[in-house]
Amino acid sequence: MTRILFVCHGNICRSPMAEFVMKDMVRKAGLENEFLIESAATSREELGNDMHYGTRQKLREQGIPFERRAARQIRPDDYNKYDYLVAMDDENIFYMNRCWGPDPKKKIVRLLAFAGKTRDIADPWYTGNFDQTYEDIVEGCSAFLNKIKKS
Repeated sequence: MTRILFVCHGNICRSPMAEFVMKDMVRKAGLENEFLIESAATSREELGNDMHYGTRQKLREQGIPFERRAARQIRPDDYNKYDYLVAMDDENIFYMNRCWGPDPKKKIVRLLAFAGKTRDIADPWYTGNFDQTYEDIVEGCSAFLNKIKKS
């Protein structure tokens, strides 16, 4: 089983969008029983809150199923629980490293790195651009799933 934790600042926009996009891709590939896919925040700001309405709206537009959820913060035991700890930006990586210390197993990676890109996925909480965030997440998740299927 491949265990993935997507991580962003508040766990209401980017990381849950990536969680449900990846779950949809995995389901369509007939691999849902081979994956555990979840998401979490680096901050405590949105703990307990459901996804941002812009994220829910974008997922609905794309026909991607999702469920009500509550934002949660990363925990020390997450490092050992997941195979991949996937950040949306460099700031997330900074705080992930503060929580988990060094990354000897090289589990922490930025999502767009799977697509050969070095840039962050912009936070639509600040930009208001859920379309661009969605496009970046689809690009990253597609490349990520292709990498996993080849290994």
